[in-house]
Amino acid sequence: MQLQYSFIIPVYNRPDEIKELLQSFKELKTNTPFEIVIVEDGSSITSKKVVELFNEQLNISYYFKENSGPGDSRNYGMQKAKGNYFIILDSDVILPKNYLTAVEKSLSENYVDCFGGPDAAHESFSNLQKAINFSMTSFITTGGIRGNKNSVNTFQPRSFNMGISKKAFNASKGFGYIHPGEDPDLSIRLWNLGFKTKLIPEAKVYHKRRISWSKFYTQVNKFGLVRPILNKWHPSTKKITYWFPTMFCIGFVLALVLFLFNFKGGFYLYLLYFVLAFVLALINTKSLIVSVQAIVAICIQFVGYGYGFLKSTWAVGVLNKDPETYFPKLFFKR
Repeated sequence: MQLQYSFIIPVYNRPDEIKELLQSFKELKTNTPFEIVIVEDGSSITSKKVVELFNEQLNISYYFKENSGPGDSRNYGMQKAKGNYFIILDSDVILPKNYLTAVEKSLSENYVDCFGGPDAAHESFSNLQKAINFSMTSFITTGGIRGNKNSVNTFQPRSFNMGISKKAFNASKGFGYIHPGEDPDLSIRLWNLGFKTKLIPEAKVYHKRRISWSKFYTQVNKFGLVRPILNKWHPSTKKITYWFPTMFCIGFVLALVLFLFNFKGGFYLYLLYFVLAFVLALINTKSLIVSVQAIVAICIQFVGYGYGFLKSTWAVGVLNKDPETYFPKLFFKR
């Protein structure tokens, strides 16, 4: 089967990001034709004029709809798309020149109906963005949760860089109304329908992520809140690794208390962990400033996710609260 690619990009009040992303599309090294479907999700600051700058150079379709969240906007874009294989991107990514060739090569060698790609920090990113990127992608922080290159039928793609066939989209009906959490929910439903997923390590994107500590905390806190909800919806996918940030934070508090009573072993283990994280960040980023900020990012990530996970586990798992009623900000209206 000849794959025809449609890139699906929801956007909300981010015309500058769309401009950077479309510029990177122009620089792709590929002879394969593709279309770009941009879905404006009820933005008050639209990307229409930016898109018009690229209309003659790229095959772009632009749609404006009422705000209904990123998941529904992706579904809308896939319904409008003309291709038979959809590649979903966040508006805050930049594509390397070899992105599409990497996807094509991998799918031709080992076809799956859904794939995910990793993210990295571009050299133009700020120190803060690079630090957050390290925290969110390093094996020492998220390796047990994000999967690895050999994960087939167990890897949960993330929609900042994700492919799904039209066949799989039609069978699954696409993304749900929870956000964040719509990505793993879709992956699990695809598995239940018999579709396979995988990571394509070479199909990376440069992902800007959040640009302030407060926004980063809000993001990872929501990640923590949605995981117990997904565990309740899909009990077979529970993993002990999802508890790691919560236990890490509880253990750190306990280590500090014991340190006051001259039991220093636990504190030194945590110190060793942070030294290792600093060294890995230094090797990865080659920047002292970014490496120091990476430690801050790791702490925010663990505290934000860990607290959210514990709060949601208590409410949804123990008290049996209805997730949509108890955490309404995690759901868009149907």
